[in-house]
Amino acid sequence: MGTLYLVATPIGNLEDMSARAVRILKESELIAAEDTRHTGKLLKHFEIKTKSTSYFEHSKTDKIDFILSKLKEGDVSVVSDAGSPAINDPGYELVVAALASGFDVRPVPGPSAPIAALTVSGLPTDSFLYLGYLPHKAGERRTRLEEVSTLTYTLIFLESPYRITDALEDIHSQLGDRQICVAREMTKMYEEFWRGTVSEAMDYFKTQPARGEFTLVVGGADKTQSEWTREQSVAAIQRGLEAGESPSRLSKRLAKESGWNKRDIYQLIQETKNN
Repeated sequence: MGTLYLVATPIGNLEDMSARAVRILKESELIAAEDTRHTGKLLKHFEIKTKSTSYFEHSKTDKIDFILSKLKEGDVSVVSDAGSPAINDPGYELVVAALASGFDVRPVPGPSAPIAALTVSGLPTDSFLYLGYLPHKAGERRTRLEEVSTLTYTLIFLESPYRITDALEDIHSQLGDRQICVAREMTKMYEEFWRGTVSEAMDYFKTQPARGEFTLVVGGADKTQSEWTREQSVAAIQRGLEAGESPSRLSKRLAKESGWNKRDIYQLIQETKNN
């Protein structure tokens, strides 16, 4: 019975490859790689001659049985294109299947873009929430951001260079002008860590070329803000309605100011109107 190893690989700089990772890959019977061509360059660099097979998002279901059969013969390593496998990369379903089949599953820790960006962000690291890639569609992206708008944890997102300006605009509209660290091209030649407010980031990245994957580290909601009472919220709603503010705009604004969830504020607006 073999062991399934989840092996972290460099996110850019090959010097970040650990000696243990190299040894485990050399000793494995098989390497399941997100992209065999990409991983092939890594294997060649470290003179690793282990046979590899593709295991990517659209093939993972078909490959699980094959990989489990290989685990009966010896160890199998899983690698993604960069960083730690199973974090926004294929691996989760294979881990579940391997555990269900009685195989041992072990990590070989190493590079991770979200953790690397968090540690140098200058934002609180004692409590954070990783949310992966923001949704591609604007409406879904705003909804996701709204859902976490009142959380006090430091927030971590991934984003494409082609959507970075839209994402920053939505972060600003849904979360407010918080502190942010924008990391891109980490450990590579054009590595950059930009720190400031979200509005400043919006201005800066509008002028930058669309290059490199982004990791966004955003400050959490203000911990000192106390949640309004129901009476305070109703009073603010009445003032807003009297001023002609639409329910959708009013609920968005008061959610930021009151500490209430936007849906709860909207429901309270409807109740206030009916009364």
